Amino acid sequence: MVLNPGSTVGILGGGQLGRMLALAAARLGLKSHIFCPPGDNPGAHVCDAITLAEYDDAAACMAFAARVDVVTYEFENVPVTCVERMAERVPVRPGIDALRIAQDRLTEKNFLRDLGAAIAPFAAVDDAAGLAQAVKQIGLPAILKTRRLGYDGRGQALLRSASDLTGAWTATGGAAAILEGFVDFEREISVIAARGLDGAVACYDPPENLHRNGILDVSRAPAAISSDLANAAKALAVRIAQALDYVGVIGVEMFILRDGSLAVNEFAPRVHNSGHWTLDACAVSQFEQHIRAICGWPLGDPSRHSDAEMRNLIGDDVAQWAVHARQAGTCLHLYGKDAPRPGRKMGHVTRLLPMGHTQ
Repeated sequence: MVLNPGSTVGILGGGQLGRMLALAAARLGLKSHIFCPPGDNPGAHVCDAITLAEYDDAAACMAFAARVDVVTYEFENVPVTCVERMAERVPVRPGIDALRIAQDRLTEKNFLRDLGAAIAPFAAVDDAAGLAQAVKQIGLPAILKTRRLGYDGRGQALLRSASDLTGAWTATGGAAAILEGFVDFEREISVIAARGLDGAVACYDPPENLHRNGILDVSRAPAAISSDLANAAKALAVRIAQALDYVGVIGVEMFILRDGSLAVNEFAPRVHNSGHWTLDACAVSQFEQHIRAICGWPLGDPSRHSDAEMRNLIGDDVAQWAVHARQAGTCLHLYGKDAPRPGRKMGHVTRLLPMGHTQ
């Protein structure tokens, strides 16, 4: 069913992604209603309605679902039970299977492996003894990652030698985890893909991504890779979306290995930080594309009109907002959060460049 202008999009989560989804919905004549726990919720500044409640509040979930025409989410750690309740009353897009798989790194790795995608070697880790066994299987160096609730480098510990095992297990809180082997990669890229309600697909050009302290620092679009490799990356992202019967925008992080092949790191069942450049370098951003998809509208053209370099403003970086605001060809996006903290994304800037510019 196609939702007409004037319909209400329900968004689970009131962070910056929810904020930008609400703004995209407004551009298309749609209303937005955000559901999120109380706190500093920048999405609340720009939506038409807001429900402040915990995700395990069953009554609030059902009341919210009754007031919207479709439900989507801005992050993958919304409890599945909350989404299942809402799905009894209203369409949820992307679907619950994508959310369930993405919430558990072990489930996600098994899904990708079964799909035939190249991935890093991995092993499940349930306790300290299991970590030692996994190290024997995977080898070192390796990365220990909690199966759930880890993002932006949280819930991860690097193991370089056997002496790191105890500290790594402690650092991750003794939670169920996976051990991933190191991947010898040349660069990191991502594909922001969209799949519509009718099965149509559209992919943005893959950007190259650089991280700082486990958090995305810079995305440069397009990545300096061949068109054949870019098309292969897009095809792989589409294959993942189709296997999930996905509706909406999905972000798929990939490694380009030394031999020129691709390996998937992970996918996010939502709009993605590495796609923020599309707000300024494309006629249809990833946020508008997501809204179009979940509302049953035709997907927009994902092509670029400019090359772009997006840089996150993390923590105190935001203090330089006035400097960025003065720079020609630079688009400033501030999220309206109340106070900077180390590792907190406060905004981003996108520098637009001529097509074909060597960055």
